[in-house]
Amino acid sequence: MAILVTGGSGFIGSHTCVQLLDAGREIVVVDNYCNSDPEALARVRELTGKDFKQYDADVRDREALRRIFTENHIEAVIHFAGLKAVGESVQMPIEYFDNNLISTLVLLEVMKEFGCKRLVFSSSATVYGAGNQPPLTEEMPLGAPTNPYGRTKSMIEDILRDLCVADAEFSAVLLRYFNPIGAHPSGRIGENPNGIPNNLMPYVTQVAIGRLPKLSVFGDDYNTPDGTCLRDYIHVVDLARGHLCAVDYAMEHTGAEAINLGTGEGYSVLDLVHTFARVTGVDVPYVIAPRRDGDLPAVYSCPDKAKELLGWETEFGLEEMCRDSWNWQKNNPTGYNK
Repeated sequence: MAILVTGGSGFIGSHTCVQLLDAGREIVVVDNYCNSDPEALARVRELTGKDFKQYDADVRDREALRRIFTENHIEAVIHFAGLKAVGESVQMPIEYFDNNLISTLVLLEVMKEFGCKRLVFSSSATVYGAGNQPPLTEEMPLGAPTNPYGRTKSMIEDILRDLCVADAEFSAVLLRYFNPIGAHPSGRIGENPNGIPNNLMPYVTQVAIGRLPKLSVFGDDYNTPDGTCLRDYIHVVDLARGHLCAVDYAMEHTGAEAINLGTGEGYSVLDLVHTFARVTGVDVPYVIAPRRDGDLPAVYSCPDKAKELLGWETEFGLEEMCRDSWNWQKNNPTGYNK
């Protein structure tokens, strides 16, 4: 009995594979490596001392998925596969809807064909939109996401809720991430963005190591303690542990359940920059730039439901997130291309 991990070589996927293998679970990974690197999976094997089946395929490829389900006894799926850059989604909406929606629909159809009815979905806090005040709870009305990436997550959540109504035996856990950062404490796997990073922490680490000249902080006049945006940063290892808990929950329950994965703390951009410099001893040059369209002043979670239903709480704070991010970057100055 195996857990299929789609997009398992990505940032969150690779860390989740480590958690699953360390917990004694059998996994099967499928990835087309369009925004990840197969070297991550080689390092997952190195870290865990365990082997697993690995398929180079696009989740939209129905026949490839059928072969995977035929060759393996899949009892549950963790679905990470998808395009994930907010800014890119604005420039490439058709590609995002095609990739993220079609891959999910094909996956669900093949799961139905093979009688697999347990799914953990990689969703996002972007589904809350701009109308809710933090801390964000799962009971709040969902807003209108401000970009195509967020809309794909919201639409997939709707699809999964409808599926659970139509099939009372189906279980879907919709994990709403906040801002994953950090890396495995070993420094062997971490975030490896293609090109210029879209997210704050890899930008910070690339400035720190000299690959980029300086960080632009977008706006310092928000109604927050230091004027910069507040976000709920969560260590990727904590996030990965949440997926292990979610799989166990899905095996015992039916229906669709949305669950936040965050710390419940809002840290500002400058909190992160200053903490990084203090923990690592490396200064990060930055300039204040104009606000970006669509940025909200404060976005952070209420994590109570995850504790209640999954028995999950975060273990790492911002210092560990900064330390492990830098440990990954300094040991892998060009990512997996070393």
